[in-house]
Amino acid sequence: MNDERKLVVAISSRALFDLAESHQIFEKEGVEAYCRYQVERENDILEPGTAFPLVQKLLKLNSLGEARERVEVILLSRNSADTGLRIFNSIQEHDLPITRAAFTNGSTPFKYVEPFGADVFLSSDPNDVSSTLEAGVAAATILPSTGQQSTDGIEDKLSIAFDGDAVVFSDEAEQVYKQKGLIEFSKHEVRAAKKPLPGGPFRNMLAALHRIQSEFPVEESPVRTAIVTARAAPAHERVIRTLRAWNIRIDEAVFLGGLPKGEFLRTFGADIFFDDQEGHCDSARQHVPTGHVPHGVANINP
Repeated sequence: MNDERKLVVAISSRALFDLAESHQIFEKEGVEAYCRYQVERENDILEPGTAFPLVQKLLKLNSLGEARERVEVILLSRNSADTGLRIFNSIQEHDLPITRAAFTNGSTPFKYVEPFGADVFLSSDPNDVSSTLEAGVAAATILPSTGQQSTDGIEDKLSIAFDGDAVVFSDEAEQVYKQKGLIEFSKHEVRAAKKPLPGGPFRNMLAALHRIQSEFPVEESPVRTAIVTARAAPAHERVIRTLRAWNIRIDEAVFLGGLPKGEFLRTFGADIFFDDQEGHCDSARQHVPTGHVPHGVANINP
């Protein structure tokens, strides 16, 4: 985690803006055609992408209460500096205070996650996300979503939801479930109820959000967090005791016992939801912006 006690979010250009048309040109016609396309349209402002409303709300946190830099957003892009001019023009036109960036001209930008001190990397490239997680930094693949939040809701609170196992927590308990089934998983979690779970890749992000929340009275906090998990009683107790041991407050905890998560996330109003399991992500992205976290035993190919 960075030393300045702020939340540093690295984001790819395709997660921030709608680059589907130009990416299709890159896929079909190659890099030269893509470069021509971007340079010819460098004054055409890009439309918001899936993670754009999230970035708006994150950056707005810096102007609330006693104004200070609580969040920094850094752009990491496979574009060249030349083709990246359109992206920076769009950042300026949308009035996003993003000043730091790395344009890598086709090579993986994940290598700059650590030098920038990022706590999390949000990208549309699954390979970059996997590499970032392997390096010990939180990351998620931003999925195409039909549950896109409106950019007009900037005055609303920032609402972020997390799955538990393999996201906020380690996948220790999930390994038991995969190997021995639901009954043994429940028994294991009851026996270990008072033993805090080890942290997962998104523990630091959740802790950073908690620090921001702690600056405000609970009823006035601009941030709301939730754990939305497939766990059910009696496996709920270990989750609650773990967060208590970490001294992290969660606004809402939803124990679904295997129910689809999408409707619950829509009800919570999540600006983004992070989950390690593709099936849960497929349900979630029909309702809210969703990031797949390819971490833990659920993402190991048999």
